[in-house]
Amino acid sequence: MRNVVPAVVLVAAMGLSPPPAMAGGKSSFSPPAGATVSEEGPRRLKVYRIPNIPKAAEAYYGTDNLHVIAQVQDPDAVRSKPTDGGALTWTFTDQGTELTRINAIGNDACSYFFPDMKQVAWTSVRDHLDLPLGNWSDPKNYPQGGELYISDLKGGNVKRLTNNLDYDAEISVSPDGRWIVFGRQIDGDMDLWRMHADGTGEQRITDTRDWDEGRPMYLPDSETVMFRAWRHEDYGRIRPTPMTVFTIRHDGTGLKARTRPGTGMNWSSYPAPDGRHFIAVQVIGNNNWEIFLYDMENPDAEPERLTWNDSFDGLDSISPDGSKMLFARALGKGFMSDLYTHVMDISSLNIGPENYKGKR
Repeated sequence: MRNVVPAVVLVAAMGLSPPPAMAGGKSSFSPPAGATVSEEGPRRLKVYRIPNIPKAAEAYYGTDNLHVIAQVQDPDAVRSKPTDGGALTWTFTDQGTELTRINAIGNDACSYFFPDMKQVAWTSVRDHLDLPLGNWSDPKNYPQGGELYISDLKGGNVKRLTNNLDYDAEISVSPDGRWIVFGRQIDGDMDLWRMHADGTGEQRITDTRDWDEGRPMYLPDSETVMFRAWRHEDYGRIRPTPMTVFTIRHDGTGLKARTRPGTGMNWSSYPAPDGRHFIAVQVIGNNNWEIFLYDMENPDAEPERLTWNDSFDGLDSISPDGSKMLFARALGKGFMSDLYTHVMDISSLNIGPENYKGKR
């Protein structure tokens, strides 16, 4: 979802913990010809906007570290009113080529590649267009009838995995391809679930009445799930909403907090392929949303800031080789307006799978 990135002023690091080793691994970062490349922050991390792609958000790499799946603003998407945005599921490369629409019906949310790069999983209201569309971004008005689907890479052989009038979304797939993890809201309460890749064997992972869990993502072991959560009593009362990042085994055991209480909003968390680090969004200054790198082995350390921009950066993810970060950046004047997908070279962070040391 995106357009041209202006030059970014380099800002000196202040109060940050020492960065990881600078050597880094091999990078698959390769800006397309003609792309405007900027450098951000003390590390001078290179960034470019993916060309030829409409406004889009929540983009994820496939295991080839090239193809991307995302929610792309699409004129054919249904919407509550003409002024609302509407997204459908598309794939494309980070070079801005091979644009393919996966679904052409309804209004879509989260999506993800299977590791074999033969199927994709996605969320849509395509079979419940008679119900109120709601708002994918408003927990008090999530679309009822959001269902989970899988298809091939051309959008064919569609199979619906869920069948209810609850909100099912926030879907991702385990690295071994055996499991799908997702969020489900029932009677206003959001919890995490898993099922086999074919949609069978649903199992509830979390069952809380005072927390809302979301954005579940598997760690490299295909058993541990990272997610962010907020307390019901804080939502709407404190701004920005305080959030905690947790990990839990997908059988519902071994819950661990990975951020400290009282550290503000830790939103849009995503684990690195080294199994130790993760990224998440914090709000600093005057509603400035930025992406930071965290260390699960040193939770008391200050996270390292990765993006340096005066508006919204978020909806972030990391390529399977650990060398690139996808994120949405607001280029419009309003908050989260005109979101476009960007790529950052993070190979110097040294968080690739070659550094995976097993479960933590």
